[in-house]
Amino acid sequence: MEPKHVIGITQGDTNGIGYEVMLRALADSQFAEMFIPVVYGSGRALAYYRKVLGLPTTGLNVIQSASQAKPKRINLVECLPDDTIVEMGQPTQQSGQAAYLALERFFQDYQKGEVEALVTLPINKSTMQSTDFAFPGHTEYLAQKTGGHQPLMLMVSDRLRLGVATAHIPLVEVPKHLTPELLHDKIDILHQLLRQDFEIDKPRIALLGLNPHAGERGLLGAEELTLLEPVVEQANQQGKIVVGPYPADGFFGSGMWTSFDGVLAMYHDQGLIPFKTIAFNHGVNYTGGLPLIRTSPDHGTAYDLVGKGVASCESFREAVYLAMDIIRARRRSLQLREDSLKPKRESTR
Repeated sequence: MEPKHVIGITQGDTNGIGYEVMLRALADSQFAEMFIPVVYGSGRALAYYRKVLGLPTTGLNVIQSASQAKPKRINLVECLPDDTIVEMGQPTQQSGQAAYLALERFFQDYQKGEVEALVTLPINKSTMQSTDFAFPGHTEYLAQKTGGHQPLMLMVSDRLRLGVATAHIPLVEVPKHLTPELLHDKIDILHQLLRQDFEIDKPRIALLGLNPHAGERGLLGAEELTLLEPVVEQANQQGKIVVGPYPADGFFGSGMWTSFDGVLAMYHDQGLIPFKTIAFNHGVNYTGGLPLIRTSPDHGTAYDLVGKGVASCESFREAVYLAMDIIRARRRSLQLREDSLKPKRESTR
């Protein structure tokens, strides 16, 4: 029987919806026993949310590191001060700093090889800002922590895999960030992870345009002609299957997106608005292009829902499922590469 995967879970914002969706999901023993969860957070906060939600208080295993984690338990690595205060639904500097401390503690165990993947619970990007955390979001922080790799923010559901060429930057700055080098990098990452992490041998990738109607042949903007079309042509010359640029509204409105294995949007909202319309409550944010496997629910802190017991925990479940799927896919990929390097035995016939 295959050993259960050890999945790190960072608490996110103490006062947000993270603890609630995690604890409600883990209260389902059938789900919780599929993997070994290691929560990086606060025992005090965890106990508080269990009480508020009326969940059982048994099954907690407080440990010093992930190497001590046990199956059929909520394994907790305590990484917050004893005086941690929970103010449900209220963004505070303390709750933002707590999210950062949980991430930093996770990386200590990750660097020792004690966890196989990371599921991050939602953060408040504003309250996390400090001299220690000067990043626009998880994606950029994780890229820096894992060696400065070029990341790809990829939204994943059972029907759609959508990456964004530019992520957490103001809309006015998008055009100057879109360079041939950036787009080639993002297409390369998307192509590679579709093959390795999603095991699609010859992925079909669609590229969205930047301007309305994909520029109308220069009438509404020239980027499609001067930048995107040459990028598509070069990608195909390299043996990839890349099509576009497509007008985003018609691409999603007509259902054309169902004909592709992956989609690359030019900026955050161009991709995430249709994605969340199609897959809200079931979608997952996956950070591609890194050695670390990191997934996250596709929603934010949802302060207005905290403690009410009405928030869906399905996106958290899907984030765990996806992390486990990618662990297995990477193992199979590694095994295939190793097998291909073994000397072939000569026939004795």
